Amino acid sequence: MIKVLIVDDSPLMRRVLGEILSEAEGFELAFARDGIEALQMADAFSPDVITLDVQMPRLDGLQVLERLMVERPRPVVMVSSLTQQGAETTLNALERGAIDFVPKPGGPASLHIDELAPLVVDKVRAAAAAQPKRARALQSTSVRGRPRKTASLARRRTFSLDTGPGLIIVGASTGGPPALEAVLGGLPEDLPWPVVVAQHMPAAFTGSLARRLDGLCELQVLEVIAPTVLETGRVYIARGDADMIVSRRGESLVALPAPSDRALRWHPSVDRLAASALANLDASKLIGVLLTGMGDDGAASLAAIRQAGGRTIAQSQESAVVWGMPGVLARLGGADEILDLEKMADQIVDWISAS
Repeated sequence: MIKVLIVDDSPLMRRVLGEILSEAEGFELAFARDGIEALQMADAFSPDVITLDVQMPRLDGLQVLERLMVERPRPVVMVSSLTQQGAETTLNALERGAIDFVPKPGGPASLHIDELAPLVVDKVRAAAAAQPKRARALQSTSVRGRPRKTASLARRRTFSLDTGPGLIIVGASTGGPPALEAVLGGLPEDLPWPVVVAQHMPAAFTGSLARRLDGLCELQVLEVIAPTVLETGRVYIARGDADMIVSRRGESLVALPAPSDRALRWHPSVDRLAASALANLDASKLIGVLLTGMGDDGAASLAAIRQAGGRTIAQSQESAVVWGMPGVLARLGGADEILDLEKMADQIVDWISAS
């Protein structure tokens, strides 16, 4: 039985989340109406998972999260509005130790229960098995405050299929944004291979994620909202709630936004992105990196890249918030290396330097 504390100042949202989890099996529920009550219930009820609203009286969600991570660490799933402000706050929460988030439905919440329910149940179950101390520890790998360098970006080149560099594919889900900061922030500004990223996230959030990473990394980071030619010195973030594929355009490769494939469960899909890259590039020019996340998205496609002669990295169980996606890749024998976050950037650079 998973004990869940639902924290929200809205009676309607408490009822909606309560109904969703009550109708699923294996949950024991308690409720709190504000941040002060949440901290009291965290002691009295001792939940396995807390769902935490962002905007609340007395103590807001970020203040509660900070207290929880210091005094009584446990998995927290944020409940966030689908706005730019909500996205920024949620990314701050993930950086401060929250495991994951679910979007708060727009309009009458009761009308969105059917579409919200599977997501809430999946994320709460995954959070119950997650490692909140590892999520909190990711702050030590953050590159926040590093000065940006721009001089070498003048040497940026368009990707040529015949003579150009290779491509780095990165996939992430639960716990992914801080992990992306750690890996991408360790890559040098003159990295000669472009990077494409699929992070499971709503469309309202990926633009904020790209802007945040762009301010933290030496590489330039862009959200792909239109067909975009791949260039060195850049990281390309797939737009949320959709997919991104790699395709040919003359002698260049382009990143293309694509409607989400209904046959795939998670979006942006790591499997679809990696498979499209393998279809357009020799595997020897591909490096695949699979970071923390629930499920198995990306494992099969990265294993295929390795089998075809490419190179792959799975995040280690010791450093992952949720060892789902990288764990499956490791079990498939699809990882050349299983590494902690802080070692990944150096391994990528070593492989590229030797190619």
